[in-house]
Amino acid sequence: MLTSLAESIFCCLTGKAANLVVPLESSEPSDGYEFVEVKPGRVLRVRHIVPERQPIIMEENGACEDGSSPEDLDSTGNSVHCKRKITVYRNGQLVIENLGDVLHSEILQCQDGDLEPCSTVEVELADYKEMPSSPDPNPVPPPVPPPSGDQKPAPPPRRRRRKPKRTVLINSKRSISSCKGTHSDVALFFVHGVGGSLDIWGSQLDFFSRLGYEVIAPDLAGHGASTAPQIAAAYTFYALAEDLRAIFKRYARKRNILIGHSYGVSFCTFLAHEYPDLVHKVVMINGGGPTALEPSLCSIFQLPSCILHCLSPCLAWSFLKAGFARQGAKEKQLLKQGNAFNVSPFVLRAMMSGQYWPEGDEVYHAELTVPILLIHGMCDKFVPVDEDQRMAEILLFAFLKVIEEGSHMVMMECPDTVNTLLHEFFLWEPDMSRKDSNNRDMENSVALSDPVHLVSKNIDK
Repeated sequence: MLTSLAESIFCCLTGKAANLVVPLESSEPSDGYEFVEVKPGRVLRVRHIVPERQPIIMEENGACEDGSSPEDLDSTGNSVHCKRKITVYRNGQLVIENLGDVLHSEILQCQDGDLEPCSTVEVELADYKEMPSSPDPNPVPPPVPPPSGDQKPAPPPRRRRRKPKRTVLINSKRSISSCKGTHSDVALFFVHGVGGSLDIWGSQLDFFSRLGYEVIAPDLAGHGASTAPQIAAAYTFYALAEDLRAIFKRYARKRNILIGHSYGVSFCTFLAHEYPDLVHKVVMINGGGPTALEPSLCSIFQLPSCILHCLSPCLAWSFLKAGFARQGAKEKQLLKQGNAFNVSPFVLRAMMSGQYWPEGDEVYHAELTVPILLIHGMCDKFVPVDEDQRMAEILLFAFLKVIEEGSHMVMMECPDTVNTLLHEFFLWEPDMSRKDSNNRDMENSVALSDPVHLVSKNIDK
């Protein structure tokens, strides 16, 4: 603590930031680590592991040596019709109409190592005809009572037509297939949040690389072993998003799966929106609700960097208490091994002040047609579960998994559970047999209309 005070006083007197972050020596400098210059003088450390795959040997009958067929390796998956109408009214109301295929979401309560659900709650887009809480965009006026005596009947009230402020139409087809580690066209991208590093994904990178997946995990600017520019503009959302765009374009395959944590979820959403044909699936871990990013003006991170440097021990202790469900020696060791919250006060202040992304609102998230897995740690003190529930309602294909024993750093606390959920989601593909059965039943029906699913939400502006 005395050292921190001395360094902060030196920082105030000289006007220079203390404890500058420079590229660190990696514990495994030649084992899958690369340094990529995304811009002149802006270098990011990336862990890139390419598995050694056995060459595919074809037999005379056209099948592979393992008994599978070439069609299985190049399967395009099941085609899902994504059709939505998103309407934003001037009073801030958001109405989403799903006219195509809809996959029901669910919440599973899981404990570490135990994937049996303790309780199951469905979060689905209900039929607007059966949803009394969803106001009708064009309400029908109530009937006028008959006049009594010689009193002239009152003129019928004029029907007020509400004009939408914005309407978005989505009509596309998406192919969703199972992604196995043996598929050479699949790549997994892991993106950390504020104060983290690629080391927080250590359990996931080792697990999936052993399964044969190609994994890519970068250090954001100023984090881990990446360079730390001493310019606040280098840490805005758009600057970091362009860094990740360069990393994605460098390592992207035909089918890419994005896994983000906390602030990293916003960058995964950005990439999924920018590259819908390349992003196959997305995983959001404790990412929060589908609201536009805006830095808080009353946050402690608005204080000068020298003061934040004085408070760094308290901030690290607060992060440990709020980021983990338990604060024992194991959690402290995980925090140290993950190189988390090990950034300079200047970078921390610039990161928190640069979280400005007005485009990432509810409509932006509702436009995504990629399947998304939401993972939430029940003990998370940074992000309440209500925000992830709201995200699950806004997204088209979303599955919310709640881990009771986990907190904000759930992938470090419960690695086995998170790895299992991720792997099941990677291998998941929609079962269209039920859809075909429903279509046959509808064809045999005399008078049956397609249900229109609707969700009514208010946008906080």
